[in-house]
Amino acid sequence: MPEINTGDTAWVLASMALVMLMTPGLGFFYGGLVRKKNVLSTIMHSFFILCLISIVWALWGFTLAFGEDRGGIIGGFDYLGLKNVGGEPHSIYGVTIPFALFMLFQMMFAIITAALITGAFAERKRFKAFALFAILWSTFVYSPIAHWVWAAGGWLADFGALDFAGGTVVHIASGVSALVAAKLLGKRVGFGQEKMDPHDVTMTVLGAGLLWFGWYGFNAGSALGANGLAANAAVVTTLAAAMGALTWMTVSWWRHGHPSVLGVAVGAIAGLVGITPAAGFVSPASSIAIGFGAGLICFFAVDLLKEGAGIDDALDVFAVHGVGGIWGAIATGIFAKQSINGIGADGLLYGNAGQLWKQIVAVGATILYAAIASFVILKVIDLLIGLRVNENEEVLGLDSSQHGEVAYQL
Repeated sequence: MPEINTGDTAWVLASMALVMLMTPGLGFFYGGLVRKKNVLSTIMHSFFILCLISIVWALWGFTLAFGEDRGGIIGGFDYLGLKNVGGEPHSIYGVTIPFALFMLFQMMFAIITAALITGAFAERKRFKAFALFAILWSTFVYSPIAHWVWAAGGWLADFGALDFAGGTVVHIASGVSALVAAKLLGKRVGFGQEKMDPHDVTMTVLGAGLLWFGWYGFNAGSALGANGLAANAAVVTTLAAAMGALTWMTVSWWRHGHPSVLGVAVGAIAGLVGITPAAGFVSPASSIAIGFGAGLICFFAVDLLKEGAGIDDALDVFAVHGVGGIWGAIATGIFAKQSINGIGADGLLYGNAGQLWKQIVAVGATILYAAIASFVILKVIDLLIGLRVNENEEVLGLDSSQHGEVAYQL
């Protein structure tokens, strides 16, 4: 049995806390983007997910994701209810940290992934339907994909696809599911006819700052140790976020005639999304290219989705997380360098075109499964209890109609 390394344990404990902070940070980021009559319900989505998915993960989510492999598709029931998950290291997962800490670190990923989707159906989904969706989605979408990519025996892991901290598992899965949800719920009342501007950009910038802060735990923590790989992940995370922010702001300035504060905040998130799968495999120079690509591609994806496709993805979840995750996963196959991480692989730029193909397969499989499974889950919920509030409740606002409270007593 491997021995616990106290330095590694301390770093992953800190990283776990950083990733936990990202979910309430996401609540502020999303909360500032909606109208003031929906800000409490939007923040509630993230805070409620933090509580709900913690329990789901402990009871059955973790074992489905990281239990003994069953055909490369799903984990067994070895860790049901956290049975056999204790203070000793695991022989495969987190070999120098307590297995319970590995479970807790992964829990925070499961939490924020489910929370990301909520931006797509903001301002119009019934709370009861949202709660049921979160449970079913985490169980039948997140845990299986996490097993494919990160678990011993997962078919994408064995195939050789690389995802250091969640490009496929977190961002593509949530982004594609968000797009399906936005399409099935339909447009908000007044969409395209009345202004639906963010009610508090200050709150959104605060949320973006908290997300960037927490992302060091997300990416550098995924090294599962206090080591050079974690340091490289922190460096490339910083550079990609900065480049994404600068790129989005510059393109927005060119298109709209002013350097947008909101653009800087959202561009930083796009850069962070893009670097997530690549953080443990690419150089600092490559991370700048990835951040640039994320800022540019995601900026135009927002316009295309709203104006071209006419889909009301309220807070641009697919355009930022789905598209950014797709770019990041593919970019990993281009820029990966095995000298940075011995258990990784060289990418296209270093003579290995096969790695790019593996990344494309992982992207395609994740999109297909997440889209179909999310569609089925949403359709079942709609048949059982209905997905959307009625028009009067939506016009009144979800803060009042769903929670009986208001954000601001003015």
